[in-house]
Amino acid sequence: MENIEINNTIKTLKLGGIILYPTDTVWGLGCDATNFTAVEKLFKFKNRHEQNKMICLVSDFRMLNYHVEEIPEAAYSILEHATNPTTIVYDKPLRVTENVIAEDNTLAIRIVKEGFCSNLIKRFKKPIVSTSANISGETTPKTYAEIESYILKGVDYVVNLERMKQSSKPSSIIKLSNNGEVKIIRK
Repeated sequence: MENIEINNTIKTLKLGGIILYPTDTVWGLGCDATNFTAVEKLFKFKNRHEQNKMICLVSDFRMLNYHVEEIPEAAYSILEHATNPTTIVYDKPLRVTENVIAEDNTLAIRIVKEGFCSNLIKRFKKPIVSTSANISGETTPKTYAEIESYILKGVDYVVNLERMKQSSKPSSIIKLSNNGEVKIIRK
């Protein structure tokens, strides 16, 4: 079943579509992080200002290294010891579309270590945008059942897995600068 869902999801991503999928934290809306038009479509769908950038998900350190010019040493320690999903904001992202990159040339990226989402990213071989499954400013749904019907109807593909999963909470977000500065954005 997972293989079928991964294949269907990848087809949608390659066509520039928006997916509704279970991440390692909450149910998320996503698209190909290298496709300008897909990211633009997701911003419009969420009614989100383009200044409020979204997180990208990668499958491992190798993919992270490919999409960030220089990873601060502290990132490796933080990610190795993190007990909860942790997103880090990095300087100088590479090989993603410009509309996922913040004005200060940073990008929030999380390594997804297991589950459907991790397997999807490994097979897709590109980062996937991740944002909560709601319109900007509304409450983040904690379960699939809490996702509004207009979200379900408005996406191009809904993953048919993990629908009973109760999400714990969004990831922690830490900003690491190459100059050694560490700032906690969300615990």
